[in-house]
Amino acid sequence: MQFIKKKRVLQQQMRVTAGLAVMGLMVMMLILTGCSNSASPATPQAESDRVMEVTDEENHPGDEASDEPVVVRLSGGDYGYPQPYTTHSRGPGRYKVNLIFDRLVEKDENGFVPWLARDWEISEDGLLLTLYLQENVIWHDGTPFTADDVLFTLAYSKAFPPVGYGGLLTDDAFVEDVRKVDDHSLEIYLREAYANYTEELTALQIIPRHIWEGVTDPESLTGSEGVIGTGPYQLTHYDAEHGTYRLEAFYDFWGPSQAVDVIEFVPVSDEVLALENGDIHLASIPVDVIQRFSDESVYGLIDVPGVWGYRLRMNLQQRPELQQREVRQALAYAIDRQDLVDKIARGAALPGSMGILPPDHRWYHPNLNPYAPDAETAKALLASAGYEPGELSFTLLTGQNQEVRMGELIREHLEAVGITVVIQSVDSNTRDQRLAEGAYEIGLTGHGGWARDADYLRDRFAPAAFDWSDGVPGYENEWLTAELNRQITIMDEQERKASIMAIQEALAEDVPEIPLYFNTGSTVYRRDIYDGWMHIFDHHEVTHNKLSFLNR
Repeated sequence: MQFIKKKRVLQQQMRVTAGLAVMGLMVMMLILTGCSNSASPATPQAESDRVMEVTDEENHPGDEASDEPVVVRLSGGDYGYPQPYTTHSRGPGRYKVNLIFDRLVEKDENGFVPWLARDWEISEDGLLLTLYLQENVIWHDGTPFTADDVLFTLAYSKAFPPVGYGGLLTDDAFVEDVRKVDDHSLEIYLREAYANYTEELTALQIIPRHIWEGVTDPESLTGSEGVIGTGPYQLTHYDAEHGTYRLEAFYDFWGPSQAVDVIEFVPVSDEVLALENGDIHLASIPVDVIQRFSDESVYGLIDVPGVWGYRLRMNLQQRPELQQREVRQALAYAIDRQDLVDKIARGAALPGSMGILPPDHRWYHPNLNPYAPDAETAKALLASAGYEPGELSFTLLTGQNQEVRMGELIREHLEAVGITVVIQSVDSNTRDQRLAEGAYEIGLTGHGGWARDADYLRDRFAPAAFDWSDGVPGYENEWLTAELNRQITIMDEQERKASIMAIQEALAEDVPEIPLYFNTGSTVYRRDIYDGWMHIFDHHEVTHNKLSFLNR
């Protein structure tokens, strides 16, 4: 579904007229009331509700469906103001930013696709990366996009790392120099070959130099100027209290046209009921109620790949007992992961592997020790480490709701081998903060990103804890660290795959953490509203994919 060209031109002309009127009203209001932080950013299309209802009946007599904008409503929740420095680090926040700010490279079902970088090439020695940028790209305020914006973003991100960014493009130990060739190309000189350089090009959203230069507190940029990007959508409403967002199509977008004209995120208490009632148009549906959405004329169904997973993190600094590999292995034998799948995920999940990479990863190792539940083996390992039944006790940090139920089941598993568990439940933000600070003994967390390039293992098992997702405090394996650092310099794919296989074998032996399970199940959507959803090759959520909202 999409507007015809003539209609879009008409809408844009009307937006300009409406926008001028709105700006005049805003000036009068500011004079009367003074400036304040607004929950509805005054972007150029911020007052377009009335305009977007205009139809072009002369060109489409009787064809009402083709004249209506495609408005998709999704489940909301506050994930921060959607610019790179004020969003939350988890996916629902970062992917909203990606609708507004473009990256150099994007992903589709099969791999990497050109985006702001229309092409790129790496030298034979792997030390020179040349980027060729799209031309005729403009920012939402009409300013042309050039290589200067990319150079500025790299420099600014080095001084002020964006939320959740831990990439190498701003690391002096990795990048020797960045040079502008002309307005639409630049060269990045690397200090060593890097096999996963393309993934790095997806790590940063590019910000406009003409707005951000001179900004020394990026978290303070929460007005309309803070959400000016080159992306296909503009933010026209944000309410932190209610967790609502509205994004509208930027019709001067340089890339594929928008298949969805308006994206709204709205709060719902029950996604199943909200989807049935039409309050939202897509939801993850528990397997035991999927039959309620069997009308194929109304609902479509998407199978979810198992790349969003739960894991048990262990803090070896807080609890030195966990520095003994036998204790960690005992936990792995004690926790029945299939039981978690059956009782918590209701069968819609895949048990985790101690090699960390999930079964749906392209380099998954299928022949590792499965750590099938075995209470007697767990007890024997604990005894070999010098612990009698009832001697060990851990506090398990969890989030809320389902994570509490998961924690209770894990407690049953561990108590069956003589380990006492005390559950400490907090909200998810507090849980993430405590994981990042190392303020836990064992902790339960869940997130996506498990199917991306296996180089993420290098950060996850670094000797020191870095954030809520990476690092195992107190854990160090010299061979593993060296091999994780080596694998990323191997440019031959088969040789690198062999290295990743060996790394998984070492992880399965050491058990520095315990992957519990990976959600599968189904996403159900309103086919009569919009049916262009697609997964990208390494992610579980179709709404986190920018290309889901564009014509391809």
